[in-house]
Amino acid sequence: MRNDMARRVSAELFGTFWLTFGGCGAAVIAAGFPAVGIGLLGVSLAFGLTVLTMAYAVGHISGGHFNPAVTLGLWSAGRCANKHVVPYVLAQVVGAILGAAVLWLIASGKPDWVPNGFAANGYGDLSPGKYALSSCLITELVMSFFFLFIIVGTTSKGAASGFAGIPIGLALTLIHLVSIPVTNTSVNPARSTGPALFADGEYMSQLWLFWLAPIAGAMIAGALSRWMYEPDVLIETIVVEERTPA
Repeated sequence: MRNDMARRVSAELFGTFWLTFGGCGAAVIAAGFPAVGIGLLGVSLAFGLTVLTMAYAVGHISGGHFNPAVTLGLWSAGRCANKHVVPYVLAQVVGAILGAAVLWLIASGKPDWVPNGFAANGYGDLSPGKYALSSCLITELVMSFFFLFIIVGTTSKGAASGFAGIPIGLALTLIHLVSIPVTNTSVNPARSTGPALFADGEYMSQLWLFWLAPIAGAMIAGALSRWMYEPDVLIETIVVEERTPA
């Protein structure tokens, strides 16, 4: 029983590690490298690919949340059992911090390298496009809402079975294409926490926004999904979750 929870938590840790390391790594290492120069499109695609690949690698073990906002949003939708919420969130935060730490160790091996923003998220002077707090709040709220809405919709009864990882990964890519200039894209409190710990400047003081807005947006979407999708599907999901050994 305990082994099942350990496997679930490990899957969330590895998935969030890969998301943070791969997505932020594309921004920190590849995006500014003259010989590569993948730019905004490349970084956006990298984040989408991290979710896509891990959704198929470990999604069948834990559900493939890799994001505290997704976990709480799915809980709000009735898709995540109470007993999984805290262990998942803790594992996600630890995974993101470890991913950022390994990325820092690699990036710091380059002569004269400085962390600067280290792919962290910010508003005002710390926003890539110097967007105001209000713009960043709205962006993170709306993007997180639709990300969770897409997750619930693509994993609901009637959706194409076995293909949810593809639209979810593409959704995250699209989210980054739109919001990187505004907030450097969070929609994930764990992903924001890891890089903020290693970044220069006041990124930690702005971290509250990248917990508040993604969680609020995702939980609103989760609550709406109880009306949008069939109630018996949500109830069935809860029953399956509660019967799973832990």
